[in-house]
Amino acid sequence: MDAKSLLYIHNGICNLEKGEESMKLATFKGGVHPDDGKRFTKDKPVQTYLPKGELVFPLSQHIGAPAKPVVKKKDTVLMGQLIAEAGGFVSANIVSSVSGTVKAIEPRITVSGAKVDAIVIENDGNYTPVEGLGQYRDYTKMSKQEILDAIREAGIVGLGGAGFPTHVKLMPKNPDAIDHIIVNGAECEPYLTSDYRMMIENPEQIVGGLKVMLQLFDNAKGVIAVEANKPTGIKNLQELVKNEPRIEVVPLKTKYPQGAERNLIYAVTGRKINSTKLPADAGCIVDNVDTVIAIHMAVCEKTPLMRRIVTVTGSGINEPKNYNVKIGTCFAELAEASGGLKEGVKKVIAGGPMMGMSIPSLDVPIVKTSSALTCLMQDDVERFEETACIRCGRCVQVCPSNIVPQKLIEAAMKYDSAAFVALNGMECCECGCCTYACPARRPLTQAFRQMRQQVTAERRKKG
Repeated sequence: MDAKSLLYIHNGICNLEKGEESMKLATFKGGVHPDDGKRFTKDKPVQTYLPKGELVFPLSQHIGAPAKPVVKKKDTVLMGQLIAEAGGFVSANIVSSVSGTVKAIEPRITVSGAKVDAIVIENDGNYTPVEGLGQYRDYTKMSKQEILDAIREAGIVGLGGAGFPTHVKLMPKNPDAIDHIIVNGAECEPYLTSDYRMMIENPEQIVGGLKVMLQLFDNAKGVIAVEANKPTGIKNLQELVKNEPRIEVVPLKTKYPQGAERNLIYAVTGRKINSTKLPADAGCIVDNVDTVIAIHMAVCEKTPLMRRIVTVTGSGINEPKNYNVKIGTCFAELAEASGGLKEGVKKVIAGGPMMGMSIPSLDVPIVKTSSALTCLMQDDVERFEETACIRCGRCVQVCPSNIVPQKLIEAAMKYDSAAFVALNGMECCECGCCTYACPARRPLTQAFRQMRQQVTAERRKKG
């Protein structure tokens, strides 16, 4: 990284810290301060993009069982129509975001590089809706079960990246034990600004969605948690909830990964959970900003999950922008709408640079969990050569899970599952802080991800 970039980061952190001194900020131990990259798109209003070509709807775009098609080739579909139903309790419906004709049901490449069965729809360009789409509903006159049914039918999943079916999350074993509904507005992932733009452009829907969720939990209060580098978003939300006794806005210290679920719960409530527990075990339900908006749209506006707010950003794209885009749209179309990739672009990531996934091709569909397309003119991983560990301890200092990456990597290099588990390796949240802080440029997070997958596979095999 050149001197100019380092100075930019230093000045940015200092300015944040000066601004943060005037308010009490919730946070956690550990974390890092990468260049947030939000300067590219934070001031770019969300633009609606209508797709030109076919749309691809993978049947696996959520945690749990794949959805099952309820349409067949050559069927005519309408915008908002169910095209695949949940394949089990932990699964989610899929709804067509356009009107048109089912072109095929076949395997298609996704951002992971794997082929997944998908429904391919030829867009007719008319966007003819199903009957009743967009109709207003008064959630205060709906029963709890009716609200849950509306969320389930809408196919909503966690839009912060995990993709866990939302209706399942909102049905804990003991609803009366839930005392915090936390809206995750941290958006700590570098470069992403889609949630921030929603706080600027649609704060009413965030508060409205939270009110719907509070209708399900009689003993809960609502908390909208936002990093302090989003002062306008905080101000907008505080103004909206000033007369809401069950809702408050909590400013968070600006650092990564402030938005990780465990860290956020600790920052807001002081309660700790590990990999064996769910947020509900700590009396909490946590949902991302856009997930909460999707809940409002499903329950109050009778509109299922058909769109994502996607940030196209980075030094490698000609015109960085934020988009309201139909699920199923090809990433290549968004890149073209943003002026195309710059010549010599080194890396393209689905998501952000810390938690996202490098993709070799733009010919993959936007799905429910898509948040960004980050295009970079330099590949830091490629630029730096790995060297031996110098035992500086930086990885330990920044780890938000309070584990020892320096020891874990030794177990990972030997593929020693027992040692990895004994060293609390399954507590790793794969945030990337250790890799970012490591002066030896060791691929710690990548090794831990592989080991966690290995341990999980071994446990499944044993039953």
